[in-house]
Amino acid sequence: MPHGSPIDTDGPRISLFEPEFAEDPHRAYREMRQRYGSLVPVDLAPGVPATLVIGYHTAVRILNDPEHFPADPRMWQRDIPGECPVLPMMEWRPNALRSAGADHTRYRQANTASIAEIDLHAMHGVVEKLAIPLINSFCGDGAADLISQYAFPLTFAVLNELLGCAPDIGQQVATGMAAIFEGVNADKGNAMLTDALLELTQRKRKEPGDDITSRLIAHAAGLDEVEMIHQLVTLYGAGIEPMQNLIINTLLLMLTDQRFAGNILGGSLSTRDALDEVLFTDPPLANYCISYPRQPVLIDNVWLPAHQPVVISMAGCNNDPAINAGEYTDNRSHLAWSVGPHACPARSVAYLIVQDAIDQLLDALPEMRLTVPADRLNWRPGPFHRALVSLPVTFPKSPPLNVY
Repeated sequence: MPHGSPIDTDGPRISLFEPEFAEDPHRAYREMRQRYGSLVPVDLAPGVPATLVIGYHTAVRILNDPEHFPADPRMWQRDIPGECPVLPMMEWRPNALRSAGADHTRYRQANTASIAEIDLHAMHGVVEKLAIPLINSFCGDGAADLISQYAFPLTFAVLNELLGCAPDIGQQVATGMAAIFEGVNADKGNAMLTDALLELTQRKRKEPGDDITSRLIAHAAGLDEVEMIHQLVTLYGAGIEPMQNLIINTLLLMLTDQRFAGNILGGSLSTRDALDEVLFTDPPLANYCISYPRQPVLIDNVWLPAHQPVVISMAGCNNDPAINAGEYTDNRSHLAWSVGPHACPARSVAYLIVQDAIDQLLDALPEMRLTVPADRLNWRPGPFHRALVSLPVTFPKSPPLNVY
């Protein structure tokens, strides 16, 4: 007989927002798999139930079936209070991430076309130009927190450059996005973000440039002000936090695993190898790719109810024993970029930015070491991201790098 819905289970639900989950999610995924199989009853926030997919093949089936698993949450969110901390990450927006059918196609084409015009060769110079002053700000100190002093300001500056966003607007964007991801004053953060992106859109309508925002405005899709705001929300949301986390999670692996460590540059594996492994084992956006079935769906002998969130655990699926053989070099079958019609359209750009950011830092400071043991590092609670609170390192004091 089919099992009941994970939404309606009488048993305990797994809380993805608790600090205990953030400290050791991999243990939690193993226990989920033993107890529930591929579909797990979870809470994304207090009173916000969902089904978490941790089976790789089940996830691929869902991600490639937008007819039965559309990304439009409007029926679900009718019963969700406005102050819900995860609502800004899940609510309907007129963008490709939260739309289905013809609307999704229209938004997706505008975004893909605008991103495709990025000059990847020139991006190397952009990352270098922005990374060197940041490294120079702490290389003489002999110590740094690589999140607050490097990964966050660098990804933020790169996104501003790509989107043609001035620093004054960018600061509002950063503050608003942080509140949304943390789920603290998320509704206020959402309002701040909206105001900032409206200002960016209005400036670019008056003075367009060679940037993604201007190309979105000029696209044949004819995006209005509200639609423009929500395309930019997606681009910032998919850029700052995930790229920052990917930089940091990869550096953590390289600083603690002897295959990469030693004196870093003498390690047997490359930055690209480390990136591929982290995208498999500790992806920066661990649980997301949310869909909302139009009607009850029977999958893996479990009924998934209509209009209730189905969340793909990229971390859980990538580490599914059914597909994970522990071989990561040149293996890009992971789900970190998602698959199907909602797969990340900017993965080539993101991959390049992250790899260059790491290489710039390691070239400048090859003798970096963690300040504290890895098991004493703290992970930020939250149902969606895999993110450290800080990554403190020490290194021999070095003179500033030349800025070309």
